[in-house]
Amino acid sequence: MAELFRLLLVLTTVRIDTLYKPRDQQKLIHKAVRDHRFNVVVAHRRMGKTVSAINQLIHSALISPLKKPRFAYIAPTYTQAKRITWDYLLEYTRPLKPTINSQELSVSFRGRKINLYGADGTGDSLRGIYLDGCVIDEIANINPSMFYDVIRPALTDRKGWCMFIGTPKGNNHFKDLRDRAYNKEKGWNLLEFKASDTDLIDDEELQMARNEMGENKYSQEFECSFDSAIEGAYYGNIINDLISKNHIREIVHEAVTSRWSAWDLGIGDSTTIWIAEVIGGEVRIMDYYENHGESLDHYVEWIKDNGYMDCTHILPHDVRVRELGTGKSRLEVLESAGMTIEVCKQIGVEDGIQAVRRILPNCYFNKDTTEYGVNCLRNYRRQYNEKLNVYQERPLHDWTSHAADAFRYLAVGLDLSNTHTDWSKPLETNKQWIV
Repeated sequence: MAELFRLLLVLTTVRIDTLYKPRDQQKLIHKAVRDHRFNVVVAHRRMGKTVSAINQLIHSALISPLKKPRFAYIAPTYTQAKRITWDYLLEYTRPLKPTINSQELSVSFRGRKINLYGADGTGDSLRGIYLDGCVIDEIANINPSMFYDVIRPALTDRKGWCMFIGTPKGNNHFKDLRDRAYNKEKGWNLLEFKASDTDLIDDEELQMARNEMGENKYSQEFECSFDSAIEGAYYGNIINDLISKNHIREIVHEAVTSRWSAWDLGIGDSTTIWIAEVIGGEVRIMDYYENHGESLDHYVEWIKDNGYMDCTHILPHDVRVRELGTGKSRLEVLESAGMTIEVCKQIGVEDGIQAVRRILPNCYFNKDTTEYGVNCLRNYRRQYNEKLNVYQERPLHDWTSHAADAFRYLAVGLDLSNTHTDWSKPLETNKQWIV
């Protein structure tokens, strides 16, 4: 109580001017954080969402009555956090005379701390900490498990708040969060700022942007549309087509079928597994699993526990590499567990992507068990060269890569198998097996 009294005394007797002059839209964001615990902010480009986010963190830190308040801003990558947001944090905390730690991208003032993080990798740097408030920026480019597995637990004991901000990147997990807020789940709130409504950018400039960017890109970036395919995505349009044709829904397992699994093996990284059943030319994707930091035995147990031992298991060529500690290859370990292994032919990534494009139109996904994996496929995209302003031919390595790699092995394995038909032609067959 004494600490709270001292804090209130300071805040009521000393006026702190951080030189932040919020726009009307930014004021709405600050009011929303005051009134709701989880806020989803869908905002057009150049609306000032990152500036408002940083100032919200500073304000929340200043008024928090808790002991050693801690707040975080998370960008898709550490580089983005440092390049885009670090200067804002230094600028607006300068009047507070903070202690600055440039190595860990943090500022501290009056016993309060704000950190900037990148969501690169698995988010292990965030595990185990507590948070009183958090902003996740450009959430569409961040692994959706970041919130559920890492941030949400960090907010629990002190009932911290979280704000998700960004511009749409197709119909992905950001859209799911937006829908949660739109449907007014308890504690959730939605703010949407379209360029046509905010009047922050003049009409002439918006029209020029529309002419140069094209209608789809303009609608996404300035009118907050989730309907456009993700720019640079390899399979985005195909996935959207599958959704429109009802290829992603509940599927009933059939006993008599050819069953396959396809793995992407990680050591310090994620391991992913797809489970597929094939009848004729139909590929029914029944399950998806992903984890990291687990031994090979963990994934074997998952296969056994879920009844997938009868699958033919497609693995990448490096499964033959012997580990220094045991002298055994992972191929030998899996075969000794009683699994039938087929090593995927080593072909180029681009050829593998073409194999995926060939079979995807004939795929059906069991919605409840493959949702995360489908989200990865939808968001798997080319690397963007910001200096040249072009998409490169090689894929971006991010949270979508492991699911996409495993699915590529599945496509190549099935494409080379002599048990299947011509994958280049979508099939029309009896769909009574779908419920």
